[in-house]
Amino acid sequence: MQTEDARFLKRKVKGGNIDVHPTEKALVVHYELEATILGELGDPMLGERKECQKVIRVKSLNANTNIAALAKEIMEKCKLIHPSKLPEVEQLLFYLQKRKDTGPVKADGKKGQLSERLNDPRPFEGSEIDETANINDVDEYLELLYEDIPEKLRGTALILQLARNPDNLEELFQNETVVGALARVLREDWKKSTELATNIIYIFFCFSSFTDFHGVIAHFKVGALSMGIIEHELKKYDMWKEELEKKRKAAEADRGNDQLRKEFEKSLKKFQGLLRKQEQLLRVSFYLLLNLAEDLKVEMKMRNKRVVQMLIKSLERDNFELLILIVSFLKKLSIFVENKVEMANSSIVERLVNLIPCDHEDLLNITLRLLLNLSFDVDLRSKMVKVGLLPKLVALLNNENHRVTVLSVLYHISMDDKCKSMFTYTDCIPMVMKMLLEYPEERVELELIALCINLAANKRNCHLICDGGGLKLLMKRAFKFKDAMMMKMIRNISQHDGPTKIMFIDYISDLANAIQKVDDEEFVLECVGILGNLTIPDLDYELLLKEYNLVPWIQSKLQPGNAEDDLVLEVVILVGTVCCDDNCAKMLAGSGIIQSLIELLNAKQEDDEVVCQIVYVFYQMIFHESTREVIIKQTQAPAYLIDLMHDKNAEIRKVCDNTLDIIAEYDEDWGKKIQLEKFRWHNSQWLEMVESRQMEDSEAYMYGDDSIGSYIQDADILDRPDLFYNTDSYDAAMDGNVTPEYMDEHPYKGMMGVPGGTPYGMGMSNEFDPYNRPDTNPAMYGEQPVDQYGRPVMMDQYGYPMVDQYGRPVQPEFVNGNDEDYGYGGFGYR
Repeated sequence: MQTEDARFLKRKVKGGNIDVHPTEKALVVHYELEATILGELGDPMLGERKECQKVIRVKSLNANTNIAALAKEIMEKCKLIHPSKLPEVEQLLFYLQKRKDTGPVKADGKKGQLSERLNDPRPFEGSEIDETANINDVDEYLELLYEDIPEKLRGTALILQLARNPDNLEELFQNETVVGALARVLREDWKKSTELATNIIYIFFCFSSFTDFHGVIAHFKVGALSMGIIEHELKKYDMWKEELEKKRKAAEADRGNDQLRKEFEKSLKKFQGLLRKQEQLLRVSFYLLLNLAEDLKVEMKMRNKRVVQMLIKSLERDNFELLILIVSFLKKLSIFVENKVEMANSSIVERLVNLIPCDHEDLLNITLRLLLNLSFDVDLRSKMVKVGLLPKLVALLNNENHRVTVLSVLYHISMDDKCKSMFTYTDCIPMVMKMLLEYPEERVELELIALCINLAANKRNCHLICDGGGLKLLMKRAFKFKDAMMMKMIRNISQHDGPTKIMFIDYISDLANAIQKVDDEEFVLECVGILGNLTIPDLDYELLLKEYNLVPWIQSKLQPGNAEDDLVLEVVILVGTVCCDDNCAKMLAGSGIIQSLIELLNAKQEDDEVVCQIVYVFYQMIFHESTREVIIKQTQAPAYLIDLMHDKNAEIRKVCDNTLDIIAEYDEDWGKKIQLEKFRWHNSQWLEMVESRQMEDSEAYMYGDDSIGSYIQDADILDRPDLFYNTDSYDAAMDGNVTPEYMDEHPYKGMMGVPGGTPYGMGMSNEFDPYNRPDTNPAMYGEQPVDQYGRPVMMDQYGYPMVDQYGRPVQPEFVNGNDEDYGYGGFGYR
């Protein structure tokens, strides 16, 4: 039989059980709906059964409510409940009256189940009607969208019923007329009714749960419209608060005026009702935007429309479900630097501090995860400490649900040296020590041990860690499980001077044994690092090296390629530490370790840390008289130190200078070489200029002998005092030695190279002129004045060189001739 033969639709409702709502003050009525399509002759053609439920909320129920009267009222309004079930309704209402409010899940510190995803928005006032929607009646619901607001509200509520069932979304999506009509109504009437806007945005939210439908949402620009609605609602909220505050102040100012008090109470009740509806609208709107933000391009558009500021402004609400959604959205946005900067500028940390701690586990969890994202920023970490988040976070360490996240945030905070000392004012160190020592597994979780390692880098924290035998317990656990990470924490403790370092004397034998017997190289590295930190004056390092035969082990590790760079560095540091003892330095020098260090220096010359520590070892050995002779006379260490005295690393230069000062004081030959190298370095530019200028002038005009050039290249320039003066003043009679007396007696031959010693650029008025042409720099060759090129020049009666109209020197053979061939070619040289 064809569908066209259908003539009638028969509906049958069968009542079912009545239960109480698990969290709200409401009754849940279960019923079965049977729909049968009858043919022309009354015979059934198609039938369908569906189990439904209706929620009857009794918000007015309290301790003084008349249960019997309320039950009768419910029976009259709800036809789904049979009159015979009146006693059952009364009993359920009595149970609701006595039941305590469940409220949010409490944070009790025990391990619990946290929500992995956000919950869908629950039904709200305006979306629930007694009528049950049918997918076959979509066209009827569509017609309601062209009526007045009440009919539009009913039509959208029925379509929302269908949209909440994912099976109906595809069919609704195919009906472009319905989707277009919903977008049109939202665009035109969202200001007229909050419930209407909420229903329509909720419908589009149902579509947004599936990526396939994002295209149609973008086509109708529902996302942009939703952001406009959110912005408008936030402005309305500010206006409502401002008006309510005015009425509150007026009522408080005149406490005897009952009318003002009643007016304020009425306004407060109205405000709470409006706020509840607005938060429903904000929740579905933000949820829609969160789903659409899966596309990064769409998310960027939202950011440009100031979605971050809207979210942060909404954090002042008290609705847990709305806050969970807002913080989740902010957490998603916070992974991008641009959004993080915008959040920082909007004082997000100050807003989040009010949410920690809170009674809602899911909200607390997502807030901590947002803080973890923000804690990667140094400035935001500092702000977290300033607003008092540190003690609040420490207090959450006992909560198993959030312990790992809290440890991660605290680890980031402990990375800043300024914040490490702040942990001493909290209970953090006793708590983490307890967690560390009582950890059930061999390897402590990384978040916990990483925090402990950072905390141990602060001296004040170390005093708290070591109190009550803390160091002994740490050592016991570290050696028991061969835990390299815990040993790294102990190594940080060992670097601080004072009473904590003295405690390590009891564990030197254990550390020395572990160096040679433990196979784990990371564990060995930390043990060597601890021994290298133990700069204790009364410690007998010679006994340590002999008893545990450490010298051969040190020699083997210093050979290039025998160990990893990190271990090699720690071994060099250990050598530097034990060399502070005279006998140890002598023992190591006699074993040939100095040559090993020189070879290592050649191999690791690009590693500043290794180079600096090797130079420090040389310093320690030169400091002792017993090893000074070995370093200076029997090795090339001083030469390497001279090469390193101008290293780009400031610390290396500093240690080199101190070491070379001792060498220069002890050995005269090396002292001269060091002084010469320092002079060369200090005057390198001047020496280079003098040498290059002398090379050009002497080779071209004065010497004419190739042997002289090779002499200048090979000889030491500091042995040529004639190079310190201008060659234009050269007099063969002086044999290259010009004295101040000679300069005074021969003013023409001064270094300035001009008569009377007038410098280049200076006129007769002694005022500097940067544009003045240089004089010809005459000198004397025997009795004949010559220019800088050795050519004869004519002098006038005042002793100045004669020049032509172009300022060129006039030579004797051309005084009465032409100027075509002076040795110049026009304006330039030929």
